[in-house]
Formats: sequence, structure tokens, C-alpha cells
Amino acid sequence: MSLSEIFLWEFMGTAVLTLLGCGVVANVSLRDTLGSGGGWLLVAFGWGFAVFAGASVAAPSSAHINPAVTIGMAVDGQTPWSQVPVYITAQILGGAVGAGLCWAAHKLQFDSHPDPASTRGIFATGPTIRDPKWNLVTETIATFVLVLWIILNPGSEPGAHSASTFGNAALGYAGVTFIVISIGASLGGPTGYAINPARDLGPRIAYALLPIRGKGSADWGYSWVPIAGPVLGGALAGALAAVLPAS
Repeated sequence: MSLSEIFLWEFMGTAVLTLLGCGVVANVSLRDTLGSGGGWLLVAFGWGFAVFAGASVAAPSSAHINPAVTIGMAVDGQTPWSQVPVYITAQILGGAVGAGLCWAAHKLQFDSHPDPASTRGIFATGPTIRDPKWNLVTETIATFVLVLWIILNPGSEPGAHSASTFGNAALGYAGVTFIVISIGASLGGPTGYAINPARDLGPRIAYALLPIRGKGSADWGYSWVPIAGPVLGGALAGALAAVLPAS
């Protein structure tokens, strides 16, 4: 696949990811929506299925839609390092565009929201207790789980009459959906589980640029944590996978 094709599919897939992922947070957080007050589990499920939709769109480019996945697979030797900048650029730009579309879909609700200064959380993550070193640990651990599962996800093998035997691959992208929901439900509480630099940085850039009435700061002082933690977690997962015996 050419670099331009990789860019296109990763851009589109990540845009769908953040459109739907930021969209579920907007639905829960904004006052005048039918999902207002829906709670954390709705957010976790919404992000999980947003990954399913985004990965399905980006299937031709191997559906990374996450710089941590791209880096992990490069460390493991599955993705050429020469392709990594194209993947990551497309993912960040797609994340910003998807977040902008989320705002457009909820524009009236943003305008009527009584606390517009709190709307950054619709787009970008933030910790419940701010301690960057421990917030970094949380993001690293959560992303390590995600990327290691993706790298080690076994493929299906031919069974009788050439039918595939059951395995994680039989679930398609629904498998990673379950992992994302599980991470959100178990490890997502402390930091909002970015587990994807493009999912946080792209929408944070969009938030800084969008004409949201009364919006708060983009909190650039924290923005390095949901970048560094997932990158570190993805790299560690790739390094471990590279030394594990073949299954």
C-alpha cells in the first residue's frame, strides 16, 4: 500500500473514532441532550464502539488509528519505521477533524450549556488527581494492555472444510472493542484513559481552535502526559512482544 493510501485510511478511521468518541462524551456531558447524565459506563461503551467503527473504516491500512499502536508494531517489527510518520500525522489530523465534526453535531447544545468553561473534557482527557508522574504511570499501564493485546491477537486458522476455527480474529474489530471497554471500566477513572495520543492531541487542538462560547483553557501543561504515557506503553508492549516466543 502506498503512503498516500495509508494516510487516507488512517485519517478517515481516526476521524470516525473521535467523532463518535468525543460525541458520546458530549452526549453525556452537555445539558440539553437526550444522553445527559448517562454516566461513565456509557462513555466507556461509546468509546469502545467508536474504536470498532474507526478501525473498520481504516481496515485497509491495518487499522492502527493510534500512534501507540503504530509505534508498538514498529518496535515489534510489523510496521516499517519509514511509514510511522505518515501513520501518526494522519491520525492526529483525523483526530482533530473528527472532534470538529463532533462540535458541529452538538453546536446548539454547546451554545446552551450553562458551564461552557468545563467543556474541554469532551475533547481531551484530564486527571481526577493531578500528579503528572502517576498520571503518566496510569496511561502507560493502560496503553500497554491495549497494544500488547493488539500485537498478540491470534489470527484464525483453517479448520475442517476450510472453515476458520474460533479465535480472537473471528470477532473482527469487536475484539479490541471489548478491550477498550474493559480498560475504560477498570483503568480509565484516574486520567480518562487517553491510551491514544491522537485521540487526545487532535481533539485538544480542535478545542483550542473551535469558536466555543465561554470555553476554558486547553490545558497544554498537561497535554504531554496523554502523549508520553501511551507512546511509552505502546513501545514497551512492542518490545515485550518482540522477545516472546512465537505461539
